[in-house]
Amino acid sequence: MDVPDDSDMMIEEEQSILEAQTSSAVEELKLALAFQGKGAVQKKVNALRELRRLLSKSEFPPIETAIKSGAIPLLAQCLSFGSQDEQLLEAAWCLTNIAAGQSEETRALLPALPLLIAHIGEKSSVPVAEQCAWALGNVAGEGEELRHILLSQGALLPLAKMMLPNKGSTVRTAAWALSNLIKGPDPKAATELIKIEGVVDAILRHLSKSDDELVTEIAWVVVYLSALSTVATSVLVKSDLLQLLVQRLASSNSLQLLIPVLRSLGNLIAGDAYSTNVVLVPGYEITDNIIHALSKCLNSEHRVLKKEAAWVLSNIAAGSIAHKQLIYKSEAVPLLIQLLSTSTFDIKKEVAYVLGNLCVAPAEGSGRSSLIFDHLVAFVRSGCLRGFIDLVRSADIEAARLGLQFMELVLRGMPNSEGQKLVEKEDGIDAMERFQFHENEDLRNMANQLVDKYFGEDYGLDE
Repeated sequence: MDVPDDSDMMIEEEQSILEAQTSSAVEELKLALAFQGKGAVQKKVNALRELRRLLSKSEFPPIETAIKSGAIPLLAQCLSFGSQDEQLLEAAWCLTNIAAGQSEETRALLPALPLLIAHIGEKSSVPVAEQCAWALGNVAGEGEELRHILLSQGALLPLAKMMLPNKGSTVRTAAWALSNLIKGPDPKAATELIKIEGVVDAILRHLSKSDDELVTEIAWVVVYLSALSTVATSVLVKSDLLQLLVQRLASSNSLQLLIPVLRSLGNLIAGDAYSTNVVLVPGYEITDNIIHALSKCLNSEHRVLKKEAAWVLSNIAAGSIAHKQLIYKSEAVPLLIQLLSTSTFDIKKEVAYVLGNLCVAPAEGSGRSSLIFDHLVAFVRSGCLRGFIDLVRSADIEAARLGLQFMELVLRGMPNSEGQKLVEKEDGIDAMERFQFHENEDLRNMANQLVDKYFGEDYGLDE
């Protein structure tokens, strides 16, 4: 048998003491709520503060014990209208801590949700409203079902109104709670939010003037608006949002801020052709600025920035020939080529999308895409083919398809049958033949057709 060491025994002992103290604190709160004499309010506040202190105390807060001891209905009672702010604040704080627990513990807050929502209204004091918004944000982050309950109980409008002022931690908390509330997968909340008067102006104002912490939370709101709602995306791309995001991308070094800014840009560019057709036009300063800023991210030491930047570039590279030529001539291409051979698989895959998109002109009608010959030749001469053949060998179906598509371009487009020799030299035939009996019909057919067409019985006879 394993003998527990002293530290484990100490932790278990401390936890049992903490649970006993929590049960006692809930009992004290019950007595305080029943007490009607002099000092009754302070008695309630003291009992709430002790419970809040215990729920905030350890790495494993005694949330389950508090719930089993009957804390939730008592805390809901403490949120009754007409209560003093100090009592409301402490009760909301306790509920915030409970909402940060396990899924079933968060669900235990259901009876208190209407009161938490009521206290984020305009009649509440700022500290109380912010604490209630924090609790609601924790609940919304727990899952789709709880988000649906909060939305049906009217949480969206008061949280949106909390985001409208110019500054303050309350605005930041409200934006964070909103991003949790609208994150879907149902797009209805995102569409409703963008239609609330003042929301678009507030988003633009905060992105323009606010500090990095607030801008980070606002950018996450934009991420979910642009990912889920075509209505929201259409509204946002016609505002100054893209310019503001590009400015933040170019000027900030905060990883926490750059991730949602990059994701917002990618969503907006992929989600509405207005972005590339009207705003990010080759020759405009903003277009040069975004490619320069994305190149900075490709050169970052942070893996997630490289991946997100490559994803945004792949969306721009899916645009017009002018967009493709602009990226091709930029500082981004040498970085992309290097990343294809040296980076981790997830980054290679995003980079492959960019390079692949740069090699084909937009298809007209339903026909096959035509090659951009000089781009393809330059990439192959730079050694890109090996990176794409590595993707063909991967277990990832999407990556393998990317690799096969690029090999088809090489075999079709390189002059003097050079493509066949290069593919053979990099063991590309072997990579394709592994799909001969593959379960994925598309990949099997694509690989077999390439082998038959370019490496059939006649291959090598001319030599």
